[in-house]
Amino acid sequence: MNKQLEKELIQKAMEMTKLSYAPYSGYHVGAALLTKDGRIFTGCNIENASYGATNCAERTAFFKAVSEGIKDFEAIAIVGAPADEAAENTFSDYAYPCGICRQVMQEFCTKDFCIIVAKSTEDYKKYTLQELLPFGFGGLH
Repeated sequence: MNKQLEKELIQKAMEMTKLSYAPYSGYHVGAALLTKDGRIFTGCNIENASYGATNCAERTAFFKAVSEGIKDFEAIAIVGAPADEAAENTFSDYAYPCGICRQVMQEFCTKDFCIIVAKSTEDYKKYTLQELLPFGFGGLH
């Protein structure tokens, strides 16, 4: 994947933090998921007073794609920050996917699936799914 596409994914993830519904944690997360055929599905975190009903940004993006028949993925970019930082597009730390999101990735992605965690379009890190979930359980790939 080229740098321009990585930056586009990060920018879309940053934009998605503005749509986040996070009245309980105050932590706004955005994700942009790239399919193997070049489409991008976005997601934001959607919290609920019953915390178990909360959905992470990454899973929102995956579930949107899968609900449209897409199951082949190349990469995801993730950003997150408290509301004040997200509103200003300043992200002071990397937002890594939680364990549940990593397990969803395990279900639909290959071990070399690229996970980008970013503070900006210039400051980001890339990992493979295998690096972030070295002994993943199950999955079809």
